[in-house]
Amino acid sequence: MDETVSRHHGPPLRVVGVKFKIAGMIRDFDAGGFDVAVGDAVIVESERGTAMATVATSPREWLPQPGGAGKPLRLLKKADEGDFAKDDLNRRRERESDQLVREMIRERRLEMKLVKVEHGFDGTKATIYFFAENRVDFRELVRDIAHRLHMRVEMKQIGARDETKLVGALGPCGRELCCSSWLREFHAVSVKMAKEQDLSLNPSKLAGMCGRLKCCLRYEYETYLELKRELPAVGRRVTSVKGDGVVVKQMPIREAVLIRRDDDGSEVEATLEDLVAKKGSGVVSEEKDH
Repeated sequence: MDETVSRHHGPPLRVVGVKFKIAGMIRDFDAGGFDVAVGDAVIVESERGTAMATVATSPREWLPQPGGAGKPLRLLKKADEGDFAKDDLNRRRERESDQLVREMIRERRLEMKLVKVEHGFDGTKATIYFFAENRVDFRELVRDIAHRLHMRVEMKQIGARDETKLVGALGPCGRELCCSSWLREFHAVSVKMAKEQDLSLNPSKLAGMCGRLKCCLRYEYETYLELKRELPAVGRRVTSVKGDGVVVKQMPIREAVLIRRDDDGSEVEATLEDLVAKKGSGVVSEEKDH
């Protein structure tokens, strides 16, 4: 028996990564002998029944784990005309369900905002996404919706960032929002990231369409930190071809610092090349301004 097969508890599987939404998480599915390529629409089995998805990665080998842990679910087939027609019908029914659910929420005066209604591909289940500041008792609402739609209903309370990701919009940069077009996971974002990049701390400038800090604040954060480490810190005394003085500001993108000169108090910009080594200590003086 092949040593690799023995160690991994079975022959390797041929898997592809698929996504259910444009910027959704990519999951591996057992492609079997199907000839599929990136961009193909496929029908897969999922925990919620059959679903239509899009192939996002090329086929590759997946080695089985002990006890069958993490074994991918199956790709059932490539989508055909009948599947596309069924998907179109589901989209139309979703719009009808959206209107119905909104009316039912208004009638009950529930403090919740409907974000989206999704019908499962097989037409047996509807998932309703909503936003609410506080806990909402929607048990009666679920029963009534299930009765009207003749399918199982799952309610999902989501946060402001998830709401924006589901709905989509154009950002202040003029492009489609990162979260709804390509960003698959949300990561922590802090005001500190804006400070390190010398951005305006005006809340309206830092907030995205969701009302939370913009995800893009973290994209160049690590780069700024790396560039700043190459520059003398604010408060450090330096010697430069433009005069001696104290660093009052770092300008990482320009690879320069702003120096307040000792002789006349004026401020001048000095690049790393302008800084002069002193007593073998590198490009900056190690003396502090007392």
